[in-house]
Order: sequence, then structure tokens, then C-alpha cells
Amino acid sequence: MKKSLHSFLHALLLVIALAGLSLLGGCSGMRLVDSDVRSFAVWQPSPPAPGTAYRFERLPSQQQLQLGQPFGADELSQDQLEAVASTVLQKFGLTNDPAAAVLDVQISATTLYSPAYAYGPGPYAGSGFALGTGTGGGFVGLSFPLMRYEPPLYTRELGVVMRDSRTHAVVYETRARHTGVWADARGIFGAIMQAGMQGFPQPPTGPRRVRVEIPR
Repeated sequence: MKKSLHSFLHALLLVIALAGLSLLGGCSGMRLVDSDVRSFAVWQPSPPAPGTAYRFERLPSQQQLQLGQPFGADELSQDQLEAVASTVLQKFGLTNDPAAAVLDVQISATTLYSPAYAYGPGPYAGSGFALGTGTGGGFVGLSFPLMRYEPPLYTRELGVVMRDSRTHAVVYETRARHTGVWADARGIFGAIMQAGMQGFPQPPTGPRRVRVEIPR
């Protein structure tokens, strides 16, 4: 009996240690941010060449309000959002140069926050699962209640509208949406922006799912 119990506890500790290492490994490396994207391009007479200059344009509400006021410091101000967008637009061949701007670029974003909640049996409920061993009808083991938790969710949507700075005609529009558990707005909005600009300046037609890999 003692030998069997000792062997069981040894095996249990090994399983717990391996599970811990697995969790630590899962917390490192990269993560995939998937976004639902739809884009439209009406370039006249032709798409912009690499190095084309742009400037940011703001709506009156964007000049007065800070994005993310309902959600606290985890979200981004309009200045921070445009800083993220500027980094991404540079990757797609556009230059932030207001004095020589050929394009006016308007960036908008929204965040919908769904708080975490618990469901399932409470900590004193009888249902659960157990690990153990026994002889002669006896049983030795551990039991865990089946309390489950849903993490908080963030649904973030980002829109980009580009206008010809001379005619003010809309020449490019894209919108991307992502729902996930990550709270770091700067990294996630950067990934959403990259997804929304995928295929620029001649994006695919119709809705599509775009995955962008970013560090954890």
C-alpha cells in the first residue's frame, strides 16, 4: 500500500511539473491575431507610388476626445493610435509628411469590452474529477471542483479612410475587426492595422480573414 501510494504521488508530481513547464512554454514566443477585413480601392488615375506622402486628418470628435475613456489606460489616445498607424503605413510605402501630402488619412477605432465571468458548479459543489488509486475498495487521491472561468474579451475595430488631398475624393477604405483576450491595445491595434492594410494599394475584393503574427 505504501509503495503504491508513493509511486502514485511521484507520478502525480511529475505530471504537475510537466504541465507547469508546458504553461510556461505557451506563454513565450509569438501569437497570432486574426482579423476580419474588408477593403475598397478607387485610385484615380493610378495607385500611389512608394514614398507617397500623407497627413493625418481628424474629425472634430477625435480632436476633443481620447479613445478608450470608458476602458481606462489600457486603450489608446488618438495621438497614440496615429503613432501606431504611422509605423504600419511606413511598411506599406507611405511617408508621413504633412507639407507634401498627397493623401489625407483618417484613422478611427472602437473597443467593446466584455468582462470575465465564472460559470459551472461552485467551490463546494459535489461534482468534479479525481486522480487516485486504491486497494481493497479503498481510495486515495485529489479532487478538483469543475469551476470554469471565461476570460475578459476585447472586440476592437479599426477603420482607415484615405482621400486625395486635392479633390478630397475617397480613394481607399479598409476596416478590420478582432476579438480576443489580450489587453495590450498598442500591440493588438498594430496587428489589426497590418491586417487591414494587407494587399495595399490593390487589396483583394470581398471579406477575408487575415492573420498577423506579433510577439507576446
